[in-house]
Amino acid sequence: MRLARVSAARANVAVVGHVEWVQFAHVERVPLAGEVVHARDAFAEPAGGGAVAAVKLARLAGRCIFYTALGADEEGRRSLERLGELGVDVRASSSSQPTRRAVTLLDAAGERTITTFGARLEPFGEPGQAAVLDGGPFDAIYFTAGDAATLAAARAACRVLVVSPRARDATGHGVELDALVLSDDDQIERRAAASAEREAALVVYSEGARGGRYERRSGESGRWAPVAPPAAAVDSYGCGDSFAAGLTYGLGRGLTLAEALAVGARCGAECLTFAGPYERRPGRDL
Repeated sequence: MRLARVSAARANVAVVGHVEWVQFAHVERVPLAGEVVHARDAFAEPAGGGAVAAVKLARLAGRCIFYTALGADEEGRRSLERLGELGVDVRASSSSQPTRRAVTLLDAAGERTITTFGARLEPFGEPGQAAVLDGGPFDAIYFTAGDAATLAAARAACRVLVVSPRARDATGHGVELDALVLSDDDQIERRAAASAEREAALVVYSEGARGGRYERRSGESGRWAPVAPPAAAVDSYGCGDSFAAGLTYGLGRGLTLAEALAVGARCGAECLTFAGPYERRPGRDL
């Protein structure tokens, strides 16, 4: 019953991270070299790890401030507008570079394949921009992109700092992390995590349908059980960052680690039932 009451509580939360304007489409299978396949049910959303987590945290906490960077282009304008519709308070620094785009193909098994176009824009990434997190202090921040100075500003602005290893330009400079969250099956994240693991008091390895495991700096380790999706699985895009958002929210609320992991597992399982990362099902929100 405790988890059922979590959504009634509020926490001051934020995300510091990136946005990609993503074109989603369903295919029977990802094409082989030289092959042409037909895509269906195409739609577009602002996504990427930062945006996905910000939307989930806004739904859990009632409000989430999202510090990001957007280009002065149509994709940037549409991202800002759509994230606002989804309940996110976007504080975007302006970039002279175009907003990053991506194409995600969702196959018949619900797995996704992602191709990105352009450089990832990082908050406060332009020369002369300083990281000013003006909505704090925060109970918790989830960090997916930025430089070392931005990570240090996030550390000073919050009680609980949860970081993705994809923020590789920021980690490895001595900033203390409360938690590092990564996919155990993602070799890119595993390699990127090497510079951050020694800075993290807690490292959480998500294993998808197998649940996952964690290790504390103290030497304590453990596992959590998977959560069954509340409806039929549709696609896996955004599940990992939805899990991280739930974990961040739970830790920010002061839940035990086991309780916070359970909230994260529920968030990831719910995302698995969505077409894209944001679809809402009446009566099924956490």
